[in-house]
Amino acid sequence: MDFKSAVPDWAWGMNCAVTVCDAECNILYMNARSRETFARHGDLIGHNLLDYHNERSIGIIRHLLATGGQNCYTIEKAGVHKMIFQTAWRNEDGTVGGLVELSMVIPTDMPHYVRE
Repeated sequence: MDFKSAVPDWAWGMNCAVTVCDAECNILYMNARSRETFARHGDLIGHNLLDYHNERSIGIIRHLLATGGQNCYTIEKAGVHKMIFQTAWRNEDGTVGGLVELSMVIPTDMPHYVRE
């Protein structure tokens, strides 16, 4: 599949990193922000994302692919806070096709609202 042609143009310029892999963990798509984030590794399209993760993270990735689940957490690196949202994406037949990761910078004092 030509994944880039299947992704809407607006995803390329989003103000967050979008990275997509297939069910075998081969990287299919990286938007501009994702490419900036991982530029030190070169062009990662076609590479296996497991090669860039530790054993704990690999376990989470395998679990998400097996269950079709999602994983969300926040990180801080060099004083920058980010929210990471990872979720399975599905093929037209309902099978897990791979994973999408959204990584977005968030303010250190981000408001939280409870709505009912």
